Amino acid sequence: MSAPVPPPALPNLAPRTGRVQRTTRETDIVVEINLDGPLASGTAIDTPLPFFSHMLEQLARHGGFGLSITAKGDTHIDGHHTVEDTGIVLGEAFAKALGDKRGIARYGWATLPMDEARVSVSLDLSGRTYFVWESELPKAKLGEFDVELAEVFFEAFARGVGCNLHVVKEAGRNLHHIVEITFKAFSKALAQATRTDPHAMEIPSTKGSL
Repeated sequence: MSAPVPPPALPNLAPRTGRVQRTTRETDIVVEINLDGPLASGTAIDTPLPFFSHMLEQLARHGGFGLSITAKGDTHIDGHHTVEDTGIVLGEAFAKALGDKRGIARYGWATLPMDEARVSVSLDLSGRTYFVWESELPKAKLGEFDVELAEVFFEAFARGVGCNLHVVKEAGRNLHHIVEITFKAFSKALAQATRTDPHAMEIPSTKGSL
């Protein structure tokens, strides 16, 4: 009786990590990410906008990413530059950690509720930037954070990583709930899109590249 044939060995996956720093006359942003687990230094989010920091913490908590973000900017003017540049650098760090995107799911989506609010986020890590924001929000503040900057952040992330990102508000009245569940749904969609299957380590495109 012949011995059973062992299953093929799975590939040794390189750590999917990225570190990007962007310094301009307006901001200084440093992002470090590990897509598959905690950073050795732990999770640390430090921005001059407390509500924004709280939203970024959702990525680590609900996306399962190891994440460190340090952001400094000219918030004495307003938060626009800091929020936009953080989105760009975070996207670039994700792109660096994804490498050639071999074996990733590529697509991710999530619809999540928070009390009366419900938001859907879907994305495609295609390498092509396209952003859709169907979440009309009034001009208002949550702490020191201008609510309109949520759209600015997500558009900047899509530009930084190169993805197709759609954000749709399906229901909601409370601004805090709407913005927070948007970040949480984004975290879940991004976790789904970046997950890998070690049994199918192909680039998820008929073109052979993304």
